Amino acid sequence: MQINLRRLRIDRWAVLLLLFAAVQIPAAAGKGANRPEPFGEPQVYKKVGSRELHVWVVKPADWKAGDQHPAIVFFHGGGWTVSLLSQFNEQCKYFASRGMVCLQVEYRLVSSRQAPDVCIQDARSAMRWARSHARELGIDPQRIASAGGSAGGHLAAFVGMVDGCDDPSDDLKVSPKSNAMLLFNPVFDNGPQGPGNYGYDRIKDRYPQLSPAHNVSSDDPPAIVFFGANDPVAGPAEGFREKMERAKVRCELKLYAGQGHGFFNHGRHFYETTVEADRFLASLGWLQGPPTLDRSAPVARGKGDK
Repeated sequence: MQINLRRLRIDRWAVLLLLFAAVQIPAAAGKGANRPEPFGEPQVYKKVGSRELHVWVVKPADWKAGDQHPAIVFFHGGGWTVSLLSQFNEQCKYFASRGMVCLQVEYRLVSSRQAPDVCIQDARSAMRWARSHARELGIDPQRIASAGGSAGGHLAAFVGMVDGCDDPSDDLKVSPKSNAMLLFNPVFDNGPQGPGNYGYDRIKDRYPQLSPAHNVSSDDPPAIVFFGANDPVAGPAEGFREKMERAKVRCELKLYAGQGHGFFNHGRHFYETTVEADRFLASLGWLQGPPTLDRSAPVARGKGDK
């Protein structure tokens, strides 16, 4: 019997990412046993057949319709196959306290052998919905950041950097392009080569169209990228930053020694990554004053956290 070693390596990466999602991100889970509900007010942004897809909207305490708050649209991780809808609950609460409107997006999932086309379609639809409902949401349509972790980081990068893969029912006159990107251990390099590339087994020869790292251009929004130095998908991080810098696009890369995938939702690393994201947004003029996150505030911890 012949063993396909390349397939074994790919499957190992897929299993590792799902295990990291299940074990290291208990506070970052979606609906299901022992998982918190997504925080915020649910609204339907799209219907696919009889299914309604939701965003959960978190608003500042002083919010009112017609405001011009900056916004963040969050996409959860889970390898495009697992629902972790509440992954960014705590980030949403914090950034709402800083005057931003935050949205957590429900998107359709795929099997472990399918390309994430429908995930991308829904991400672009959610961005278009946020921009076209800016007045009702009290947001500035020119200050909408995309954010996400792991596979959600791929979606957050895609809406900022790549064209195409639109839902045929979308209003294509409304741009889905984000104005800034917050990328938490994103799987943004889906090509066939290099350490840490992810998703090529599903995307194959379509990677030039679906991989954000293969679509860097001068009109991309500024980005901040977070990786644990021991993350199996961190390999493309430096190359991505270099590509962005050559294109004259601002890209900050933050590496955390000894940390793996999904590290950012726990303990001091939740604090550090959230504060760095705050400073990044403040440098764009979206937030005022220093970060206000209380370092002593309790944050759920998972097995293996330091």
